[in-house]
Amino acid sequence: MNNIIEQLDFDKVNGLVPCIIQDVDSNKVLMLGYMNQAAIEKTVSSKKVTFFSRTKKRLWTKGETSGNYLILKDILVDCDRDSLLVKVSPTGPVCHKGTDTCFNETNNKPFDLAYLENVIESRKSMDSNVSYVASLFDKGINKIAQKVGEEAVEMVIESKDNNDDLFLNEGADLLFHYLILLNAKGFNLTDINNILKERHKK
Repeated sequence: MNNIIEQLDFDKVNGLVPCIIQDVDSNKVLMLGYMNQAAIEKTVSSKKVTFFSRTKKRLWTKGETSGNYLILKDILVDCDRDSLLVKVSPTGPVCHKGTDTCFNETNNKPFDLAYLENVIESRKSMDSNVSYVASLFDKGINKIAQKVGEEAVEMVIESKDNNDDLFLNEGADLLFHYLILLNAKGFNLTDINNILKERHKK
């Protein structure tokens, strides 16, 4: 993705490139925006889709107010070098009106652990007063690791009883905090999956 700018003909589009935003999992078209060179650079470096606002005349990262970011997965340049297809994982509704897409369509995106990882990634830079995830990151790796330990103990305790509801909820708490710890260490479930895959071969 680092050579995207070199592939584009900015003169052809007066410096603003139209960008089709598509959900990488559902293939649903989510919205249309515009990027200049600075917006593309910020999108690639931050992994959060950033546009150039034609009304505000400035860069704006989608989700900077709502927390509903578009996590970058891939960027493709069209054959005429004057538009982009940007594949993303949205962490919430895309339209400012609260709908899944700006075309008033439903984006039937399945909830899975990869989606949850994207939500954690988007929340960690939010205001810690409004985001639990951000508050944990603000407290540092020791606090995050401590929470994983606490949740593990609580799950073990519940496993000794016969309340399936409590056991499963503690398991969900443990997994959620483990994903936060992975992120804090710079890893994700793909890294864990690769290790398990290698072990499976032996």
